[in-house]
This record gives sequence, C-alpha cells and structure tokens, in this order.
Amino acid sequence: MTRMYHNLPVSTYTSQEWFDHEQALIFSRSWRFAGLAEDVPEPGQYISVQAGLNNLFIVMGRDRRLRAFHNICRHRGTQLIRAVGKSQKALTCPYHDWTYDLEGNLISVPDETREYPNGIDKSCLGLKPASVDVWRGMLFVHPDPQAPSLAQWFGDVDPYLGPHKPEELAEYTEARNSYEIKANWKIVVENYIDVYHLSHLHANTLHMYDHSQAEYGWEGPHYHFWEPPSEAYGQDLQKNLPTPRVIPEPHRGTWVPMLFPGIGIGASEDSWNLFIITPLGPELTRVENRTKLANVSEWEFSKQAWSSHRFWKDFGGAKYTGEGEADEDDPMASGDFTAEDIYACEQQQKSLHSPYFEVGPAAVGESPVIRHQQAVLDFIAAQEAQTA
Repeated sequence: MTRMYHNLPVSTYTSQEWFDHEQALIFSRSWRFAGLAEDVPEPGQYISVQAGLNNLFIVMGRDRRLRAFHNICRHRGTQLIRAVGKSQKALTCPYHDWTYDLEGNLISVPDETREYPNGIDKSCLGLKPASVDVWRGMLFVHPDPQAPSLAQWFGDVDPYLGPHKPEELAEYTEARNSYEIKANWKIVVENYIDVYHLSHLHANTLHMYDHSQAEYGWEGPHYHFWEPPSEAYGQDLQKNLPTPRVIPEPHRGTWVPMLFPGIGIGASEDSWNLFIITPLGPELTRVENRTKLANVSEWEFSKQAWSSHRFWKDFGGAKYTGEGEADEDDPMASGDFTAEDIYACEQQQKSLHSPYFEVGPAAVGESPVIRHQQAVLDFIAAQEAQTA
C-alpha cells in the first residue's frame, strides 16, 4: 500500500528527500518556539535555536529590547554563539574575532588598520536580522525579518487555548526533559492529536478526563482540543487536583492543542505544559517538555498533595501487567502515558517499511490525523507558490 490515511504517501514518513523538503519549506518558513520569556531576562542574555535550515538566536540589547539574528558571522559564516548564555557587552566570533554589539552591529575586526581588498564598511556588515515575538510568555523566532506577526499566525486559535496565563506561573525545572523518538515527526504529531487512542492506549494512565466528551477542531493549520474531567475526578475537583489550581473557577478540563508545525500545549486546572517537537531525521524526532505550575509556596503544594492523596494513591496502572523481571522495562507495563506513546509511535514507524503495511478504516476520533496531513500539504503548496 502506498498511501497512509489517504493524504500522504508512506515515503513522506521515511525518505531523506521529503525530510529535506519539509526542512526547507515548513520549518525554515514558520515561527519556531525558542524558549520562555524568562530564559532571556536581562541585557546580554541570549538563547539559540534551530529553525529548519537556519540557526537563530535571540538576545536582549542594552535597551532591554529583544532582537533575533541569524547565528552566522558575516566573515566566514562561523556559528557566533552556542546554546544559552550571557555576553556582557558584545558577541565575538570564535573563528576570526569579528565582534558585534548586542544590537547586531559590527563594531570591530582584527587588524583594522590593515587594508582589505575591498575595504570594510561596518554599517553594511551587521548580523542578518530575523523576527522575534512573544506570545503567552513564550519566545518565538522566524528566519524572515519581515514575517507576519505571531498575533496573525496564532490569532484565530488563541480563544480555544484556555484561560491560562503561563507568564504568571513558575517553571517546575525538575520536570524539564527531552527525549528522542525513533519515528518521523508527523507520526509523533498524529499520535498527539489522535483522539481515538486516548480511551484505548491510555485507558488506565489518563482516565481522569472524559475522552468521550472531547471537543476538538481546527483554526487554519492549528489543532485545538478540550475535554472535561471524569465524573470521579471532577466530583470534588478542588480536593483531587495534585497541585494548586492555576485557573479560576468555573474553568475546568484540559486543553491540549497542537500548533503547527509541532508545538503541543497541555493545560489543565493545575498545570501548563509544553511539548516541543523537533525533526532530527526522516525517522528520528526530539521532544522537549517544560512545565509551569502555580507560583505559590512549598507549603501550598504540600497541602494540595495531602488533600489529593486519597484519589491518586490507587490511580492508573499499566496497560499490561508485566510478569517477571524480563517485563520490568516494558513501556506497556510502565503505567507512564509518555512511554506508552513513544512505544506506539516507534512501532508505527517500523511498520511503514513492511510490504504488508496497510491502514484500516479510520474512526471519527482519527479525523485530526487526516486533517494534519492536509495542513502539511497546504503549507508546502503555499510556499512553493510563493517561490514559483
């Protein structure tokens, strides 16, 4: 069988050619999550991120304004900065010591008194600018300095994302982690938005919400999702929440959108979570998780944990009960919904190489999968039309 859920051929999940196509036309031409606003809190602080074919960085200038630049020195293209850090006054390339100020202007080159073949006009050799914007406490970059604003990109879906104000919450750094999944990034996204699997794969690990009452849909290429708490969990929700509430009454439920092209948000009554998808290869994807909780004292967290202990002490359980030492590392016996999802994604990816691979009729809850595939095709088609 050569097609998967009718919209994309199997090769789009396995081939290097298609992966390169997506890197050039999707991830190099869309807004990319770079970090949280608190990652760049003061002048000189910077953070870098890969956006498709472009390595970009955000830096706070001396005027406390955020700016984004392509992370390449104008001399020989060497990467200027690495990861996250702070420069007191300037950014210096490690290769030939060309130096730029925090606003991206070239301020010095070695041996400036020496004659260069074509001369040096510093005003023309500043860093190549990119776009930066802040949305709900998150930093985003775009390789194009003239990119449409984030308000335009996310505007229509914003009302469906819950009443949370993540910029007012505190990051729970112990929960920050990243991991790699041996599957194409679209498989990871499709698993995330597949409503059908929630009641099956996660029957034990996510049964605090009522999946049968889920509400979901699309605004442009962005998927939105909400579902209410289950009867048992919601009966005394304030008592049962594992951590202090972050949204006011009467709001309840969980909002779990997937914003194109790979920005998942999991927002519930007591937490706000990020799920950032980065394609590393045709069959390899990195996922980064960051979590924010109520900005309250440890005492408040302790009180809420005691209050909810009765509900959570017998909660959940593994999809399958492992027997014997050989099963201790079985993801389906882990009682961890993330482990269950990784297992499912990797098994799907493996099956794509089988000559016997086929897909059965889709349930209603699988319709977002087809819609996401169309969003990929539509975005690529729009970019190709612009460059034709």
